[in-house]
Amino acid sequence: MSESKSPKSAALFNRAKKVLPGGVSRNTLLRGANPLYVQHGKGCKVVDVDGVERLDFANNMASHIHGHAFEPIVAAVTKQLSLGSAFTMATEAELLFAEHMCGRSPNFEKIRFVNSGTEAVMAGMKAARAFTGRPKIAKVEGSYHGAYDYAEVSQAPTPQNWGAQTHPNAVPLAQGTPESFLEDMIILPFNDPEKAVALLEDNADHIACVLIDPIPHRVGMVPVHVDFVKALRTWTKANGALLMFDEVITFRSEVGGMQARFDCAPDLTAMGKMIGGGFPVGALAGSKGVMDVFVNGKLPHSGTFSANPVTMTAGRVAMELFEQEAVERLNKLGDYARASLLNAINIADVPASVTGTGSLMRLHLKAEAPKNYRESHPTPLEKKALTGFIDTLYDNGIMMIHTGAFALSTPMEKAEIDQLSDAVVTSLRSVKSLLLP
Repeated sequence: MSESKSPKSAALFNRAKKVLPGGVSRNTLLRGANPLYVQHGKGCKVVDVDGVERLDFANNMASHIHGHAFEPIVAAVTKQLSLGSAFTMATEAELLFAEHMCGRSPNFEKIRFVNSGTEAVMAGMKAARAFTGRPKIAKVEGSYHGAYDYAEVSQAPTPQNWGAQTHPNAVPLAQGTPESFLEDMIILPFNDPEKAVALLEDNADHIACVLIDPIPHRVGMVPVHVDFVKALRTWTKANGALLMFDEVITFRSEVGGMQARFDCAPDLTAMGKMIGGGFPVGALAGSKGVMDVFVNGKLPHSGTFSANPVTMTAGRVAMELFEQEAVERLNKLGDYARASLLNAINIADVPASVTGTGSLMRLHLKAEAPKNYRESHPTPLEKKALTGFIDTLYDNGIMMIHTGAFALSTPMEKAEIDQLSDAVVTSLRSVKSLLLP
């Protein structure tokens, strides 16, 4: 985004660079000459400080399910704020939210709240180790599970270091990651039950947990195959390991999360983002036996702002109003959106494809929809084209996640999808010369 198009944002960014590393506290905001600064948001629309209005298909990295400034949440949180925001005492708000969340899935016998999806996954990994007494965690190549040294392993491998597809390397994300972290992570090829089980067998006595995201965003937003899930569930049960689902993004897919689509129950589920109603949140749910590690002395655990009543109130209201009918309506809108994006690709006559399910989708500048992380990994030319594609979308009134992903919210209707589709046609045509020989 050039300074001429967003002068007020550019001025704010120049000030921010003097006091914030890179000018921001999260690198996902960095793009172009300067990030955009928000003035306000309402429903599915956001207005920046330069007065430009855009449809928001990013929804703060898929964390808003009801859009911005959703009135029932605003009213409930305003009431709670007048009573206090955080205490060194338990609150009924936590209990009410816990009862609601445990009622959404038979797999949630107990739940514990934290402050982010990263914390939820971290707590899940530690709980698995405490419960099994084993050190190693297995995860899918390219899958994102938050900012935790173990979780970051092989989050972003490249063709230069990812190794054989049958035996992916454990690749650090951050410089300085200790070698010991790599040794305790087993990297699995996605949706390949036979190869994954073979790697698990090689480490059978040391694996505490197999961690999987059922629609892994960084892997390409390709839904997990039921055969893959069942193979992992069968292996973990037979070998005394746990199966954990990372549903931080995907819990929106069904009332009980994406796991409701499979005839197998994970031992643990990490959640976050949309269950907080727009406030920082994380949660770990699972069977009573495993969750008891938090209170039987095996895993001491606390957090100053965990289960604060503001987040608990906002989350409960958001989830109570995202019941079966709302989930089904948004998923149907997602089907319409994916069909519309495919139609836009055909009209623009550009090699591109669409992945996803429910209210999540991702556009790839590849003729064939990728099936795993390696296939979704962009070439330098595709990466350049994606930047241009997103820039043009922003210029045409559309916000999206900068990987090419979109997350819907309940204020949206077909009219918003049609506006998105029209903008995608224009944006694809703007980068057509980069993608065609």
